[in-house]
Amino acid sequence: MVSWTLKQTQAKAAWDTTGDRLVIRLLGFTMTFVVRTMCNDVVMAQKTQVVLTDDIDGSEATQTVTFAFQGVSYEIDLNDDHASALEESFHDWIESARKVTGSRGTKPRRSGVSAGASGSGRDLNEVRAWLRSNGHEVADRGRVSQTLLEEYDKAH
Repeated sequence: MVSWTLKQTQAKAAWDTTGDRLVIRLLGFTMTFVVRTMCNDVVMAQKTQVVLTDDIDGSEATQTVTFAFQGVSYEIDLNDDHASALEESFHDWIESARKVTGSRGTKPRRSGVSAGASGSGRDLNEVRAWLRSNGHEVADRGRVSQTLLEEYDKAH
């Protein structure tokens, strides 16, 4: 087997002459290419193996752990010991935290909401009528400003 390391990367490649295979390891992934010859025609088959590498110490990882902090999601490949250590370090924080369901950053789907209803339970048609009768100009459709909604709420 012949092997070499690509400079300034974490990639390693090796040519296995006994099995006619090229093995490339890069950032925790291992790719194996198998070359066979048949009737003077070269046929190339590819087999990809994913080998997780622990992002802490470079040993073989057994799992990918996903977590989020300050609205940013992270993934880290860890062996069992490091995964347990991470879980232990988060344990007290998780016990005291509230669980958030659903995905952040997506708008809720509007279904079954009438055109005159708002998320607060106000009938916007009624709000618009009251605002007009009290000297405000309001469009028939669209958003009603928070200032005008607060004025309506104060009066009711």
